Amino acid sequence: MQPDSRIYVAGHRGLVGSAIVRRLRALGHERIAQRTHAELDLTDAAAVNTFFASEKPEFVFLAAAKVGGIVANNTYPAEFIRDNLAIQTNVIHACWQHGVKRLLFLGSSCIYPRLAPQPMPESCLLTGPLEATNRPYALAKIAGIEMCWSYNRQYGTRYLAAMPTNLYGPGDNYDLQTSHVIPALLRKFHEARERGEPSVTVWGSGTPRREFLYSDDMADACVHLMKLPEERFKPLLGSDESVTGRFEPPLVNIGVGDDLTIAELAHLVRDVTGFVGDIVFDRSKPDGTPRKLMDVRLLSSTGWKASTPLAQGLRQAYQEFLAARS
Repeated sequence: MQPDSRIYVAGHRGLVGSAIVRRLRALGHERIAQRTHAELDLTDAAAVNTFFASEKPEFVFLAAAKVGGIVANNTYPAEFIRDNLAIQTNVIHACWQHGVKRLLFLGSSCIYPRLAPQPMPESCLLTGPLEATNRPYALAKIAGIEMCWSYNRQYGTRYLAAMPTNLYGPGDNYDLQTSHVIPALLRKFHEARERGEPSVTVWGSGTPRREFLYSDDMADACVHLMKLPEERFKPLLGSDESVTGRFEPPLVNIGVGDDLTIAELAHLVRDVTGFVGDIVFDRSKPDGTPRKLMDVRLLSSTGWKASTPLAQGLRQAYQEFLAARS
């Protein structure tokens, strides 16, 4: 992927896509195609095909998706599976039709079984039941991995799936009904401090463990993967299991390799926002998966490591949140 390569970032306004665009531009890439949902509905196959025929991208980052936290996943399960299946099917197929050189398909750590071994290696995909609260989204993303794998096997394409751990950072969603845990906590603690409230209520028991990656680090990892020379990129693309007998999907975990409890996270956020009250855990609310820690040895073997400590990233995210509200 050269500075003058034609690149398409699907979902450039989201947390993932916007970070990828920032990283590409920082590295001197200028030919970056971007379309808003109003300009291009990725669930419309004909519109996607027309776009690819016109723009002729050589490299594609597929970061567009319907995403959200436990509340959103529980409330809109049909939309989560339907829209994500449609988006990725249309874009992946158009990549093949129009000769895209490399595709990076973005998913999430929720593709792994609810009780997966910790840390979770890529090989534990499809080895057990999924977490019920986000199963529709997870199944859609698993289907996307399989689609990349199938196209690689049948057509010799260069499609790789990257599964980031829990993300946070600039451009995050702070709507309490649809956000993930870090933006939700930042907003809750900030507003509680502003109102002088004595406590903040956090969903669940506080005992689940989670791993968090700053979005700009994630973007750096994604661009790093897409820039790998062919001799290092090709081994990541999986194998034909019917030939090799090995389960090797075209899949790479993106994470930091360590985690903390939700209770520990809540205390960090309380400190960052300056809230001085108590933290109350509402055990009547779901905890979700007990633990989700990525095994990042494969990514590390390519020469990449995250560089933003969680405390620093939280401070940066909070400043971005404050700037967006001013």
